[in-house]
Amino acid sequence: MAIHPTAIIESGARLGENVSVGPYSYIGNDVIIGDNCKIESHAVIKGPSEIGSGNHIFQFASVGEACQDKKYKDEPTKLIIGDNNVIRECATIHRGTIQDEGITRIGSNNLFMAYTHVAHDAVIGSNVIFANNASVAGHVHIGDWVILAGNSGVHQFCKVGSHAFIGMYSGVNQDVPPFVTTTGTPARPVAINTEGLKRRGFESDEIMATRRAYKTLFRKGLRLEDALEALKEDASEFAAVQQMIDFIATSNRGLIR
Repeated sequence: MAIHPTAIIESGARLGENVSVGPYSYIGNDVIIGDNCKIESHAVIKGPSEIGSGNHIFQFASVGEACQDKKYKDEPTKLIIGDNNVIRECATIHRGTIQDEGITRIGSNNLFMAYTHVAHDAVIGSNVIFANNASVAGHVHIGDWVILAGNSGVHQFCKVGSHAFIGMYSGVNQDVPPFVTTTGTPARPVAINTEGLKRRGFESDEIMATRRAYKTLFRKGLRLEDALEALKEDASEFAAVQQMIDFIATSNRGLIR
């Protein structure tokens, strides 16, 4: 363990094996940091927060701070982060509120680039990329393998399905189904994230099935109920199409159009 002498680590913090903490960083009470984490200089980590192993937190990041919701009254809510995440300069990640489950949750193997923001009660999957200045508001759910391009934002309570690609400057104010690429403000669907699916090993026939599903949902002018009925045949053969149907069934804000 390498702790710089100028770092401040409160007595209630618990650090695992082989954790390094750089100059002038602050780690508060009720913070648990797993093995093999690297905290660069001038980072601030507050709790209650549980941070897994192998995470790398860069300078000037603020992790586990109280949220910016005016309803928050200093209740003991929590942040939970998985393993092998990279949190870059000036990223901000806030704890939850009692208006939800009281927990902000982040999975593993994610990259949060500079100046990104994860608000209270958000649920972020694994293998997600937040490009510079991408932000999600409170209570947002982001699935696995999602990419949020630079300066994109997601409105509170929205959901973004796995493998979606949120284009640069997109302003998402409704739910984005799995595999869909967006553009614009308000965000609108433009295609299936074909290139991303190829990189992740999806077979060509399954990619084609998602493209057919996309056209049925967004290009044929069908009512949503009729579009979902039309998807059932492909869903019986292709898990990705069934995943799209299941996501839509849980949508509360409706789909981007």
